[in-house]
Amino acid sequence: MVGVHLILVRHGEAHAGFHGPIAGEKGCRGLTDYGRMQAEALRDHLAGADIMQADVLLSSTLPRAIETAEIIAPGVGLELSGRRHDLCEVLTGEADGLDWAEYAGTYGSFDMEAEPDRFFAPGGDSWNSFHRRVRSMLTSLAEEYDGKRVVAVCHAGVIMASMRELLGVPHPGNATQMRPTNTGLTEWGWDGERRRWTLHTFNDSGHLLGLPAPAHTWYG
Repeated sequence: MVGVHLILVRHGEAHAGFHGPIAGEKGCRGLTDYGRMQAEALRDHLAGADIMQADVLLSSTLPRAIETAEIIAPGVGLELSGRRHDLCEVLTGEADGLDWAEYAGTYGSFDMEAEPDRFFAPGGDSWNSFHRRVRSMLTSLAEEYDGKRVVAVCHAGVIMASMRELLGVPHPGNATQMRPTNTGLTEWGWDGERRRWTLHTFNDSGHLLGLPAPAHTWYG
């Protein structure tokens, strides 16, 4: 095989949202109990399926992604082999761990999509730099793991950015969203000979059908 099969997995429901601390590496408090249930359901699904014959298991450096990857690892049949900064959600820089009210008082609230070159905070991403990072990450994985099947636990923003970048979806667009479910699977294939990406699956979340509905919807 010339190319890569890349399965992007959104982490389980986490203690991350627009209340409490801003959930970068310092502020992230990992998964909720429900998020662990979601990850366990995915683990059990993968363990019973022949489709997931992966070669590499990666995660972002954020605790909610790492915890998800460690839970699903037995189902994939691999140990977590790498934590990558470029798989992270929008980097929050110096705002990491601040309460949202404190953030607003220090930096002012704004719409990243409306001001795409404004950074979330010093050391963090802007809307445009985040999308450039995701595009660069996809290129890097295609080069590093040629001929491999890669499972990468990441974040909703990363998956949505992959859709925008690889499908040429304009952003800002018409306000339509492609919101991945927690622990949903999105699979891309890179054809190294034709030099093109193909979307095989978006947000496969059938493993969650037996779980009760979540009490909250969380971001990132």
